[in-house]
Amino acid sequence: MLECTKVVPLAAESLGVRSMCTYVETPDVRVLLDAGVSLCPNRFGLPPHPKEFEAIIDCRERIAQFADKAEVVTLSHYHFDHHTPSYGDWLSQWTEDSETARQIYQGKHVLMKNPRECINASQRHRGWLFQQTGAKHAKKWETADSKSFLFGSTLIRFSEPVFHGSEDSFLGWVLMTVIEFQGEKFMFAPDVQGPISMRTLQLIVQEKPDMIMLGGPPLYLAGFRVDEKQIQTGLTNLKEVVKHVPTTILEHHILRDENWNEKTTDVFYCAFEAGHTVLTAAQFLNKPNIFLEAKRKTLFKEHPPSKDFERWMKLGGEAQKKVKNPL
Repeated sequence: MLECTKVVPLAAESLGVRSMCTYVETPDVRVLLDAGVSLCPNRFGLPPHPKEFEAIIDCRERIAQFADKAEVVTLSHYHFDHHTPSYGDWLSQWTEDSETARQIYQGKHVLMKNPRECINASQRHRGWLFQQTGAKHAKKWETADSKSFLFGSTLIRFSEPVFHGSEDSFLGWVLMTVIEFQGEKFMFAPDVQGPISMRTLQLIVQEKPDMIMLGGPPLYLAGFRVDEKQIQTGLTNLKEVVKHVPTTILEHHILRDENWNEKTTDVFYCAFEAGHTVLTAAQFLNKPNIFLEAKRKTLFKEHPPSKDFERWMKLGGEAQKKVKNPL
């Protein structure tokens, strides 16, 4: 664990939502990393269960609380579980209007992925929208790709754009972040999916962080949307990460598979052999894991929603975005 740097995961798969939002504080600066949270609008043919909506409400409240403290807010890329858009969506975002984004970004120094370079078409559009909306509330915003920013004795460094998974990923690129204070290094590696990319693995190992918050491979998409060989590469590279990093907070895509623990036995063994620790964000906070999306079918079976909620379910996706559901 870190002695001089405070790390607080605020929203994550192990806390019941899609996110990696994390608060980091040193004596010099307070940073909110990837201030977004969302729910999968359709998994197993089902919308989010009421318990998932309860989880996103809790996470949004935590993000708002720590946004009030933060001076710097970062955006690694423009997926909606990593930044907050300025429009309403009750289905996957649990937002009514632009007020949620304003509260997060107003008066902040925003350090963001370049929306014009190393970016796919959909994220380029979202990046442009963010500049027209959320970024307008910021005290200052800057692109961060491959750049460093000094706040007192705290250095915040951003990687070159790395692949969102494999090196042929249609999902584009993301930025990794290192926050360094008095020789301690916390690394934030969202959506690298293992990493699958060998270049991304090289950057992580070369950095030698004391702690990393890392997005694991998407086991739940193996053989469906992601080639099985890429998943295995992600797991192999993850074993290398845990060998080199004393503490790994393992999160995001990997935890959307209900059997993720069984499929990562070798990863935990490699960490154990090295005397290192692997844990989820919830475990880091000394809380129980609640993998709600992965258990959505079971939730609907064991905890049937109300009749009013069932009527809301019948509205269909676009209508559900506009109508606040009756929890």
